[in-house]
Amino acid sequence: MSKVSLVIVSHSDKLAQGVAEVAAQMAPDVVIRAAGGLQDGNIGTSFDKVDAAVQELVADGPVVLLTDLGSATLTVESVLDFLDDEPVYFADGPLVEGAVAGAVAAQQGTDAEGVVEAVRDVAKTWGAFTESETKPLGEDVCEAEVAIADPDGLHARPAALVARFVSDYDAEVTIDGADAASVMSLMALGVRQGQTVTVRASGADAQRAVSDLVQKLESMPE
Repeated sequence: MSKVSLVIVSHSDKLAQGVAEVAAQMAPDVVIRAAGGLQDGNIGTSFDKVDAAVQELVADGPVVLLTDLGSATLTVESVLDFLDDEPVYFADGPLVEGAVAGAVAAQQGTDAEGVVEAVRDVAKTWGAFTESETKPLGEDVCEAEVAIADPDGLHARPAALVARFVSDYDAEVTIDGADAASVMSLMALGVRQGQTVTVRASGADAQRAVSDLVQKLESMPE
């Protein structure tokens, strides 16, 4: 399955470039293109710039577009109208957080629909860790406490590393109740270096997931 690419559409070329740069830090294997501003560099959105970015990427696999403001969305919708059956999708969500969440989902091998859903779920995800229901503990459950070694705590880059790391295990992993596979949930915890957190996992790989993640959290950064 081809990895999903992202196109960041903003009224500002600098803003689009910046968002693409931040998202790329979280998902180094995902292709992310900026399509911001008008052709002459002024503020606005350009059909031609967005279309060029889409055409460049769609030959290699699905493309998901994110926008900042209303007219950027209208531009994207116009581009979509001129496409045939190409796998190009619009994800309606906050630009910066959505780009990060979408990029991490793509990095994890999620399909285009899943990437779109990750973008749309960002707003709910930010508050989810404080409202999540406690699930009954089964037999395949393991937990441990660990002090965070990374100087950045669980913000941005380290959160993305953890989210990618846990996706390799057949287990549902949480850190202080937040979904460890969700970079936005981890960032919302506000965990700092030296803070002790509880890692819990349930599922077939629970014990291995907790053991390996504890070691990773104790040894970060990479």
